[in-house]
Amino acid sequence: MSEPLFRKVLIANRGEIALRILRACRDLDVPAVVAYSDADRDSLAVRLADEAVCIGPAAVARSYNNIPAIISAALVTGCDALHPGYGFLAENAYLAEICGQVGVTFIGPRPEVIERMGNKAEARRVMREAGVPLLPGTEGVLQNLGEARQAARRIGFPVIIKATAGGGGRGMRVARNDTELTRLLPLAQAEAETAFGNGDVYLERYLERPRHVEVQVLADHHGHVIALGERDCSLQRRHQKVIEEAPAPNLPRKVREALLRTAVKGAKAAHYTSAGTLEYLLDRDGHFYFMEMNTRIQVEHPVTEAVTGVDLVAWQIQVAAGRPLTIDPRSLEPVGHAIECRITAEDAASGFAPNVGTVETYVPPGGPGVRMDSHLYAGYAVPPHYDSLLGKVVVWGKNRPEAIARMERALTETVITGITHTGAFQRRLVADEAFKRGDVHTGFLDAFLDQQDGMDREAAPRSGTDGGQRGGAA
Repeated sequence: MSEPLFRKVLIANRGEIALRILRACRDLDVPAVVAYSDADRDSLAVRLADEAVCIGPAAVARSYNNIPAIISAALVTGCDALHPGYGFLAENAYLAEICGQVGVTFIGPRPEVIERMGNKAEARRVMREAGVPLLPGTEGVLQNLGEARQAARRIGFPVIIKATAGGGGRGMRVARNDTELTRLLPLAQAEAETAFGNGDVYLERYLERPRHVEVQVLADHHGHVIALGERDCSLQRRHQKVIEEAPAPNLPRKVREALLRTAVKGAKAAHYTSAGTLEYLLDRDGHFYFMEMNTRIQVEHPVTEAVTGVDLVAWQIQVAAGRPLTIDPRSLEPVGHAIECRITAEDAASGFAPNVGTVETYVPPGGPGVRMDSHLYAGYAVPPHYDSLLGKVVVWGKNRPEAIARMERALTETVITGITHTGAFQRRLVADEAFKRGDVHTGFLDAFLDQQDGMDREAAPRSGTDGGQRGGAA
């Protein structure tokens, strides 16, 4: 009988990812403790946990982002490992460092790797030295406006101002000329300082209508690094992903193979261990450029699992315990096609306004090739304090048309009442002919919303002399 991986794992997260990690622990026969806030006392992860511990009130600063509370929870419950999930403290080098100091294994890369790759300017330097393609940009942090202007003229407008820390689109501005750069640079710096406590920014050339393609990697402590294929995450709203799929549609094999090679090269250069993702922008000519590396499990990891048969969360845990990767890279050619739709508690007809309430009915989709990752149940009160993600509908098909057909079926079958959500919006999106052709890019969703809004205006009843009443956005 093999030696147990860990005595106990603390799951320092909430929602669907806490449940996902709990299930992986069960599959590995590792006891798990779910850390929860007062607002999540009745969550499904807490209800199903082997053990649960409250780490504070609803506010994230006093619970899920409270490092002393989380470390105390791990020690009090006898955990010798901690899984941070995604979001919150998942990419916090200080948490990883403190875990090491108190004898708790952080299920993720080493703190110095998190810190290095979390600083986008430093990550660019690492990738540049490794020979990974980069967009033309500044090599370090901008010191002042004069330096920014000089760099922008060298790079060529348009340029994008980016915060060196954090993500999610905060601290990012597109400047198309010198005047816009002068106006937007201090705004981006101020936003970055507010969001991340670090106002440092740098410049990159801005690509018009690129695709956002990322590569999933796994690396152990024995020198093995493998790429598990790519995902297309181009459908985004305000830099937040809406639909992801694997493999990326309409991607030439040569481009795919080059992407995977450079991802492995980049992960090795970063001395990476655990599951991680290298994100790229792909232009219309098939050239790709490194953007950033996410040193955690991604929300969209299920689509890679669906086409490779690899349990990424289980491998995160095994790698952290020192087990070597036993996956043959030659077995990782994707089989079929997978798509994920994120269902969020937002009202698409009202500008995606957040929505909270109590779930009255919850019926997840089923049938061949369908997976639903969600923490919902009938009677669950969705708290207003956290991310709006309610669940992820994931489908697999032997090819992309079959996957799309299954997604349309799955979204139609999904029943969530008592709270407004984006399921109906997702149905319209996957039924769009341009999406079905795979003609996607990072501006696709904005164009789709404008088109839907225009259709609503055309359908609105005419009244008065102003040409009619504006209809609601889809």
